Amino acid sequence: MTAVSEYAPAAALERKSQLGAYAHYRIIPARYPLRTAGTILSVLIIGAILQSVFTNPRWGWDVFAEWFLSEPVLTGLGRTLLLTAFGTVIGFALGGLIALARVSASPLLQALAWSYIWLFRSIPLIVLLLILNNLGYLYETIWLGVPFTDITWFSFSTTQLLTPFAAAVLGLTLNQAAFAAEIIRGGILSVDQGQHEAAAALGLPKGRQTFHIVLPQAMRTILPTAFNDIIGLAKGTSNVYILALPELFYTVQVIFHRNLEVIPLLMVATVWYLIILTVLSAVQWQVERHFARGALRNPPPSALSRVISAIRREAGQTASSPVVAAPTDTVRWSAARQPGATVSIHGVSKSFGHLKVLDDVSLDIPSGSVTVILGQSGSGKSTLLRTINHLERVDDGFIAIDGDLIGYRAEGDRLYELKERDILARRVEVGMVFQNFNLFPHLTVLENIIEAPIAHGIRRADAQAYALELLSRVGLSDKAKAYPRQLSGGQQQRIAIARALALKPKVLLFDEPTSALDPELVNEVLDVIKELARSGTTLIIVTHEIGFAREVADTIVFMEAGKIVETGSPEKIFGNANQLRVREFLAKVL
Repeated sequence: MTAVSEYAPAAALERKSQLGAYAHYRIIPARYPLRTAGTILSVLIIGAILQSVFTNPRWGWDVFAEWFLSEPVLTGLGRTLLLTAFGTVIGFALGGLIALARVSASPLLQALAWSYIWLFRSIPLIVLLLILNNLGYLYETIWLGVPFTDITWFSFSTTQLLTPFAAAVLGLTLNQAAFAAEIIRGGILSVDQGQHEAAAALGLPKGRQTFHIVLPQAMRTILPTAFNDIIGLAKGTSNVYILALPELFYTVQVIFHRNLEVIPLLMVATVWYLIILTVLSAVQWQVERHFARGALRNPPPSALSRVISAIRREAGQTASSPVVAAPTDTVRWSAARQPGATVSIHGVSKSFGHLKVLDDVSLDIPSGSVTVILGQSGSGKSTLLRTINHLERVDDGFIAIDGDLIGYRAEGDRLYELKERDILARRVEVGMVFQNFNLFPHLTVLENIIEAPIAHGIRRADAQAYALELLSRVGLSDKAKAYPRQLSGGQQQRIAIARALALKPKVLLFDEPTSALDPELVNEVLDVIKELARSGTTLIIVTHEIGFAREVADTIVFMEAGKIVETGSPEKIFGNANQLRVREFLAKVL
């Protein structure tokens, strides 16, 4: 034993000495002969191609140089760029409207949008251009007035109004819109349903949901295909030669028909198309990077940021991100009590197809109380929670917050469902924290929290001040500029709680707030909810955390097969439940 103990320190010192010596060695990278051979072969092939292209006199590079920057070519290039710009902007704007119609709830709008896409994707572009160029044969005048009457406000000669350039713009736009609509629709469908529900739960108006939440996330799916389509459009402008419109390709054709220098003139057009598409590819890279905000934990720096960092290094400065000032003192929830609301659930039933998820559920929840809903998976707990803020429409019954119906207005013995904008306004009083967080990944933590208050008319400065206070309360003041993907699960859930509180709701719904978390992260979220339980806000929590339910709940509700089996205090339910099914369930989980 003595020998071993004396030897061990000596061996360790020797190894340490050897490791220190290695620090002065030059590291030789591993060699890969096949990679080297492949690189050499690639260089030889590229060199052979370049040598062939630039030494063969038949390419006519002197003719190429003569015409590359000539006035006719530049004029044709300008017209090509103009057609591409018009087709892109107007085509995608129209395509966006058609895509929204395709995903709307109106069957007539869906059918009309589908018919447009079917028609204009079917007609070849050249055929469409010829039809538009000869539209004057079908309709001598184009007029604007009241349909089905003789009232006319404006009338124009079709031939004079629809010039070759106008026909080209219209044809390219109509064709582009049909393809753009499907590209945009695909992007919208790629956004997780939870993002739609989170936006709706925050009461964001439909327009803001679309343009601030859904489309920015859809852009990551839309952009690669959209730029492919734009590149195709830039090359497809050559089809307008059929209208004798002197764009780039038509101009080049006219010139080589005169001087018979076909290859050099075709190379003029080729190089200009390469330049156009190279610029579009660079723009695509920058735009995709912009819309990738929040998608990566460590996004690569942009070219501009690399340049700025290099300049700062040269100047001896240290680049740093702006820091948002935040309160440093931890504020307890009880310091800003919000009056809770009573929740009355009357005879609510809900079915999905033939499956009845809620069956004549009635429950009264007092103001400022904490109600925990327990039950096995599939018992209807989450569906009941979602009916309270009208994320799920009920088939029968109604729910009231402080006596005001959610989703309906009463007239006599009838209930009339409110319009979507009125439902969104009512949801301001009912916050919701989702099982999977449903934070908006393209917005920073601070932007996530202030999105709903700003949408509901709160000044940005006031919304930011309150958001920073909320971040302090959940212990995440230093994360204001972070993106959700850069946070742990427990931090994301605490941000979700802060976001739900930003509108100062009277009722706060929690749908399995800890089920998506690792065990070691559960307590940090439960601690925040415990503080909330003392704040006066009415809390309704669906959870499987029995110990937590026993500690914070005023009332326990047990559900089975869409029905409420038993309600009572934690002492009564956990100590001596009346129903055998409740006792059996608790015996398995306690």
